[in-house]
Order: sequence, then C-alpha cells, then structure tokens
Amino acid sequence: MTAPAPPPGPGVAPPFAAPPTEGRRTRLWIGLGIGALAVVLCCGGGGSAVIGLAVTGVQAVGEQARTVTGDYYQALVERDYGRAYEQLCDDAQRRESQPEFERRAAAEPQVTAFRLGEVDAINLTVPVDVSLAGGDREQQQVSLGRDGQTGGVEVCGVS
Repeated sequence: MTAPAPPPGPGVAPPFAAPPTEGRRTRLWIGLGIGALAVVLCCGGGGSAVIGLAVTGVQAVGEQARTVTGDYYQALVERDYGRAYEQLCDDAQRRESQPEFERRAAAEPQVTAFRLGEVDAINLTVPVDVSLAGGDREQQQVSLGRDGQTGGVEVCGVS
C-alpha cells in the first residue's frame, strides 16, 4: 500500500473562485436607485392617469350639457315641443305632462335664436342668451341633472 499524497502547499489555486468584494456597495446603491425610479414612474404614471380621467370626465359632462341644452332650445326654435319635452329629466316630466308642457311652451313667447354660455360643470348649469319673437332678449339659466338609468345629462329646469 502506498501512503496518501501530502496536502497541497502554499501557492496552490483554490477549487473555487472567491466572491468579489470590490464594488459591492456601488452595485447595491445602483440597484436601489433603479428600484426607486421604477416606483416613482409607476406611482407617478398612476397619479397622472387618475388626473387625466378626472379632466376627461369633466370635459365629457360639459360636452353633454352643451349638447342637451342646444337640442332643447333648437327644438323650441323649431316649435317641436315633443322633442324639447324628451330632453327634460324625469322629475320635470313628473311635474308636467307632455300635453301640459306643449300647451305652456306654445303660449310663451316664441324662441327665435339662442346662444349657449359656458357650462358650470360643478353646479350643472348653463347660461343661455335667448332671442324671442318681437325682438326681446332674455338671459336664462338652465339647470341640468343626471339620468339615473343612463347617466346622461338632462334639462331639469329653466329660470
């Protein structure tokens, strides 16, 4: 039998490489910085999206308000009182039937022209400059409301 080989001496290469120790803190801080940047981008993008949706929602309500109010007054100009009545909210229609509305609208001074003002999206109102038959002019305030079923905007009153 032969004797076992003596253990390796100094200067022998280890069987595995030692883990690097240089730059360890630098890599840690770079990684943390990239992670923080990703969080800021995600949260900032989400916040921007929420703000964008809110602005778009307000613009959509304003556009609907102008459209409904314009349709209502255009129907009055054309003496199509049935179409004007369709623009009214449920509460207004409960207060006054369509035949009653048509009689009242026909008896009032005829609307010949109108100009819509800026929509107040918070209070859901629209000022309207109205020209009447005979040359009179009026400033009217249209109050709007949301339809409970469709979510659309409807005319709830004129003062």
